[in-house]
Amino acid sequence: MSTKVENILEELKSLNLLEAAELVKQIEETFDVDASAASGGVMMAAPSSAPAASDVEEKTEFDVVLEEVPAPKKIAVLKVVRSLTGLGLKEAKDLVESAPKTLKEGASKDDAEAMKKQLEDAGATVGLK
Repeated sequence: MSTKVENILEELKSLNLLEAAELVKQIEETFDVDASAASGGVMMAAPSSAPAASDVEEKTEFDVVLEEVPAPKKIAVLKVVRSLTGLGLKEAKDLVESAPKTLKEGASKDDAEAMKKQLEDAGATVGLK
């Protein structure tokens, strides 16, 4: 690789996201090209019999959402929420009363399933997103 190309590559590595977006826009205008069309063409060239990469990938991070808490089960759910989140009594009570509310973001599949089971056993309606 020539030193000129290496220097350009090093400069590109130092760009922040806004600068990179501006660079793409300027390249599109200067050379009359569309960067989104180039990546779309690659996807169209893939054989139709092969599964798309997004179909194969499995979601690895989940958000645990407390959707509904029936009034008779509020105390039991409140205890589980406190044990799972480490919140104080007032904070946990406010969270339970303001359902639907996200309890945990970016949890692994196993952790999210375990939290969901504990909350459902206590009587809450829970969703994973």
